[in-house]
Amino acid sequence: MSQPADAGTPRVIPIQPVPATPGAGDEEVMVSLYASRQKIHPRSVSGLFSKWRWALVWATQLLFYGLPWLQWNGRQAVLFDLEARRFFIFPLVLYPQDFIYLTGLLVISALALFLFTAVAGRLWCGYACPQTVYTEMFLWIERRVEGDRSARLRLDAAPLSAGKVGKKALKHGLWAAVGLWTGFTFVGYFTPIRELSGLVATFALGPWQTFWVLFYGFATYGNAGFLREQVCKYMCPYARFQSAMFDKDTMIVTYDARRGEPRGARSKKADPQALGLGACVDCTLCVQVCPTGIDIRKGLQYECIGCGACIDVCDDVMDKVGYPRGLIRYTTQNGLAQGWSRAQMLRRALRPRVLVYGGILAAITLAVLGSLALRVPLKVDVIRDRGALAREVGQGRIENVYRLQIMNATEVPQTYRVRVEGLPGIELASDALVHVDPAEVRSVAARVQLPPGAAGSGSHPIVFDVSAPQEAGLQVREKTTFLVPR
Repeated sequence: MSQPADAGTPRVIPIQPVPATPGAGDEEVMVSLYASRQKIHPRSVSGLFSKWRWALVWATQLLFYGLPWLQWNGRQAVLFDLEARRFFIFPLVLYPQDFIYLTGLLVISALALFLFTAVAGRLWCGYACPQTVYTEMFLWIERRVEGDRSARLRLDAAPLSAGKVGKKALKHGLWAAVGLWTGFTFVGYFTPIRELSGLVATFALGPWQTFWVLFYGFATYGNAGFLREQVCKYMCPYARFQSAMFDKDTMIVTYDARRGEPRGARSKKADPQALGLGACVDCTLCVQVCPTGIDIRKGLQYECIGCGACIDVCDDVMDKVGYPRGLIRYTTQNGLAQGWSRAQMLRRALRPRVLVYGGILAAITLAVLGSLALRVPLKVDVIRDRGALAREVGQGRIENVYRLQIMNATEVPQTYRVRVEGLPGIELASDALVHVDPAEVRSVAARVQLPPGAAGSGSHPIVFDVSAPQEAGLQVREKTTFLVPR
């Protein structure tokens, strides 16, 4: 031991080497920083929220798989023809120049997601996200082939056998079929699906069509069959930034710890108060049905997708043991802490954050819908002929040559009249009538002439007026310039 030091003298603690124990520390120890994934086998569950999930599965998949087969005016109702650069959505015919509407749709989708998240948490994730929907479908196939949770656990732990190989092969075969059909449908939004069916039947698919059918099919097979909860927990960015949209008045799946704790097993006839127990019987069924494998009794966790499976199974257990439902339920943190009724919590839904999200969403939605309603189904691009900016022709007239790209965004043939305005005496020296087929683009040369001395040298603004005389309101005016040489 060191001796006590005098006042003002620094205290020194000597370091003495410890003799090594013979044989100790001779072996190397490998420490792994990677925890292998434990496969999750969610237990099947029935109840109100399970029915809602399956209703959304049916609704979204009937829409996705059925929409490409619908016909409209003799063509596919929804078709994104990238090669022809035309996009058909029921009566709408859009061109790349209408990209602003896609931007508006993405902004509306993002704001809707923010609004729903602020009000009721991850509703999108739990009920309508493609990852959730296809995982639910693949789990249904797995249960039909391999059985429920306990049977699947036994099958995975069993040694290799003909029965095990047969079940696994059947399951993966069905998964692959669903994945390929999904990939085929996805490509059917970009290549007419009836034409695509003929190409598949005759093994005449092109290289890009083959690639995207296989790629999208493999992505569905891998994400819904193998990755499952890992997509939600590690790959999806929404799980990470959702907390920025939550507050204490957001409706989330919550375990009532004051009512449930202390948890413990007991018989149906036992009095929990006499045993000093809460309502939770510690059956762990809420963990077994969770698709992401979390224990909701540990509080709010970012892995929770808000699907409500734990609510369904807990309510079922409460019914069996004779306790009131709602040990696990949709509620808010403020509502749980202060004992609010459902009506009180719903009134708190109209708080400033929700009103701001809702107001912006309504304004942008109305703006996009109004723009679509007022949209003129005619587009004109004016391109100057760079090979001859200006030239002098007969009688001293000055001529500029332009190329007009006229896009007919209707599904009937149109004859457009082209006029030019802006300078005294200016006139169109080429054909003034242009015929354009339905949903087609036609490029025509427009020769514009100006009398000598009508304008000084330099650049002068002019306007091309393109209209359909047979249809009122079908008119576009495009500005350009007319050059007069010195």
